[in-house]
Amino acid sequence: MEDYNSFLENNGEQKWLDFWQKEKVFQTKDEKGKDNYYVLDMFPYPSGSGLHVGHLKGYTITDVVAKKNLMQGKNVLHPMGWDAFGLPAENYAIKTGIHPKDTIKKAISNFKKQLSSVGYGYDWRKEVTSCEPDYYKWTQWIFVKLFEKGLVYKKKERVNFCPSCKTVLANEQVVDKKCERCGTEVIEKELEQWFLKITEYADDLLKGLEKIDWPEKVKKMQKNWIGKSKGSEIDFDVQDTNETISVYTTRIDTLFGCNYMVVAPEHPILEKLKSKITNWEEVQKYINQAQKQTKIERKANKGKTGVQLKGLKAINPINSQPVLIFVGDYVLMDYGTGGIMAVPAHDQRDFEFSKKHNIPVIEVIQPEKEESPLPEKSYEGEGVLINSGQFSGLTSKEARKKMTRFLKKKGKGKSTTNYKMRDWLISRQRYWGTPIPMVKCVKCGFVPVPEKDLPVKLPELDDFKPTSKGESPLAKVSDFVNTTCPKCGGKAKRETDTMDTFVDSAWYYIRYADNNNEDEIANKEKLKKWLPVDLYVGGEEHAILHLLYARFITKALYDMGYLDFKEPFPKLFCQGMVYRDGEIMSKSRGNVVNPDAFVKEYGLDTMRLYEMFMGPAKQSTEWSDKGVTGCRRFLEKVWRLQEKIKEGYKDSDMVIREMHKTIKKVTRDINDFQFNTAVAALMDFSNTLSNQDQISKQVYKNFIILLSPMSPCIGEEMYQRLGGEKKSIFRANKWPEHDPKLIKEDDITFIIQINGKVRDQIKVKAGISKDKAREKALSSKKIKKRVKEENIKKIIFVPDKLINIVV
Repeated sequence: MEDYNSFLENNGEQKWLDFWQKEKVFQTKDEKGKDNYYVLDMFPYPSGSGLHVGHLKGYTITDVVAKKNLMQGKNVLHPMGWDAFGLPAENYAIKTGIHPKDTIKKAISNFKKQLSSVGYGYDWRKEVTSCEPDYYKWTQWIFVKLFEKGLVYKKKERVNFCPSCKTVLANEQVVDKKCERCGTEVIEKELEQWFLKITEYADDLLKGLEKIDWPEKVKKMQKNWIGKSKGSEIDFDVQDTNETISVYTTRIDTLFGCNYMVVAPEHPILEKLKSKITNWEEVQKYINQAQKQTKIERKANKGKTGVQLKGLKAINPINSQPVLIFVGDYVLMDYGTGGIMAVPAHDQRDFEFSKKHNIPVIEVIQPEKEESPLPEKSYEGEGVLINSGQFSGLTSKEARKKMTRFLKKKGKGKSTTNYKMRDWLISRQRYWGTPIPMVKCVKCGFVPVPEKDLPVKLPELDDFKPTSKGESPLAKVSDFVNTTCPKCGGKAKRETDTMDTFVDSAWYYIRYADNNNEDEIANKEKLKKWLPVDLYVGGEEHAILHLLYARFITKALYDMGYLDFKEPFPKLFCQGMVYRDGEIMSKSRGNVVNPDAFVKEYGLDTMRLYEMFMGPAKQSTEWSDKGVTGCRRFLEKVWRLQEKIKEGYKDSDMVIREMHKTIKKVTRDINDFQFNTAVAALMDFSNTLSNQDQISKQVYKNFIILLSPMSPCIGEEMYQRLGGEKKSIFRANKWPEHDPKLIKEDDITFIIQINGKVRDQIKVKAGISKDKAREKALSSKKIKKRVKEENIKKIIFVPDKLINIVV
């Protein structure tokens, strides 16, 4: 009998890759009476450097899950496509003169070859490519529908601009004042830009997070980015004028301590009242200096600077006392109202500013249980009001309600909600992107291109460089720019900006359900069958970019009646990164493991198995060559086990019991994304089988079926050798089920987590109730150190497995 090495040397794995393709094993079927399951990867940008084994971790996770669900008799949709527009291909084109469509085409070919060589069961008939007209026609259609719904507008704005990429960036694409893509320091420019009104959906985006099964960290990132806060809007009249300065605050209870306020350098009050500002020359000089900084720099400034507006004072509406007015660069016009009230005693920033400008510090909140740190520093907590007139003696919470009502009666305040999130800036002054389907008519203004005329095709250019004015290269193409107005038939000019590529990726998961439909974005019946996505796998770094944008577009399409669900990805799993030599794998660091070379040396089954075994899937893990060889030796052992099979042999009760334990554990662990422990369970069971003189065909077959999602080629080979009825193991509907009676145990190891992190393990009786598990968890010494019962938000209980305490 040939050994495992001979199987690999004789292209045994390639035999099954060819078989799956020929027999269309992984093509999506729609068989009646079966459940549908849609598993999806975040589709990649096809770069010229290709994939490395770090990239393949997430793809292996989805493929294992897809294969297991297929083997359980479900209809499975497991597609792949390409996020193919964007700056990398365009910048490469500028550098080399090779057209982006050519570099992308070549890169896609390489990616497909690499993905196929690892045995991933994608249905390539479902493939989508965002730079193809049959795809971006629907990106443009979505834009037009949003415009018609009043969710699109264009305005002049000071925006983030990358001098290297020569394009505008959304706030989310600027990290530490630098371009997220190339690392160049960002500057600001004033340009007319297109925006999508994502802020209209701020509340819906927040509420939806409570209904989806996502990692808490990702939810928190979205919540913080949206930045909802409930507070009060207060109007301060400017003395001896008809003008008012509005401020937003969450701490109206400190209002009696407000004796100065600060407005942004862009605040309209400055221009309106400059004749009354006696030091206008000094103020104007400060404004000019502030506006040379980007918003990012201004937000990051630790030293809060400002200049008093001499000759102007405001009136505190709660006590009619005069309030100084300053202009300060740390106040931004597009956050809140463009003005802030300052309370030196109860805000450290205001406290330091007041010391610098000799402004009195008025204490109005006294701590209930501690001593106030004043006069050394401010007290920012809550407490009981003092020096606050009729509101003295109230708690902060009581005072906020009563003071807001008091000002509302005077017409000087109201309760309101504020958000940090800004509208989504989607204009890009580049070539390689989806053209924005708008024309500008002298008579009609901006008019969307009618649906019958979509797509507005991207013209082929040889010169991809943006213009010296910072315009898109499309502005140089007169045949493209000059057109007629769809509304009046008069002369008009096309919009030459292209869309942020995150618009392309905000809806691609919809298209997979019906990717060849020329008449609509997708057939409604097909959408009902497949969507929303059952499992979405990708990196948590997309939390406030792709994942937020996709949720927004989904909700907008739902409101317009095109979808019948509001959340695109009810279940999200974020895989950890893969490191080598202590650093994230990357070509620039020279620590990349190439999957092509790896498969050639060790086989694709070994690579897939090690991807799943090297550590917990959600955690970052270190690539180890030693671990790879361990997985290879395990597969060699699996191969040798077939020699122990004896026809008609009856296995011992111990072997049967261990088999059912393994079935339960592997099934549950794959469902719970605990792939490393699933592999470990299979390794343990292989040791049990190795210690037997003989084993039955059925025991070995069950073992092979459980292994095959991770290592499909050896699974298929062994299954057919055991008499697989010429049907692929993945289409045989043979996934085994365990018999609970055979594996019942009195005691189990029960895991206790806090916010998803394991903090203790205890022995408990099988079948323990939720209440009893909670009691035991909270009596654990390790848990007592970390958790106070009054801080518990909720308890998540998984029978006979774990309890997760969320604080």
